[in-house]
Amino acid sequence: QVQLVESGGGLVQAGGSLRLSCAASGLTFSSYVMGWFRQAPGKGREFVAGIGRGGLSTNYVDSAKGRFTISRDNAKNTVYLQMNSLKPEDTAVYYCAADYGYQIATTPSSYDAWGRGTQVTVSS
Repeated sequence: QVQLVESGGGLVQAGGSLRLSCAASGLTFSSYVMGWFRQAPGKGREFVAGIGRGGLSTNYVDSAKGRFTISRDNAKNTVYLQMNSLKPEDTAVYYCAADYGYQIATTPSSYDAWGRGTQVTVSS
């Protein structure tokens, strides 16, 4: 049974930083593209960042470029999202997702497994 568990969310002031982690189990982690999505109240689920199987390829939504960094440790079955210079508009529930594919997809429907999410709140 595939399980993805996010952690690291919380309340932070604008300009601050958070590091999200997603621990995966029940899958061959290195065979999955991993992604981070977010969903703000009343909005759809938005792609934030993705990382290829080996960790060499990454992709970001424009609003995250230069501020967020996705990384993975295949030995620990964990993917991370380092978020710096946070803004109030980054406030959302952040979800980790796994895709048994080769390309970094940006659409939620491409992903096969999801975590339950972790809340990130950025105060102004």
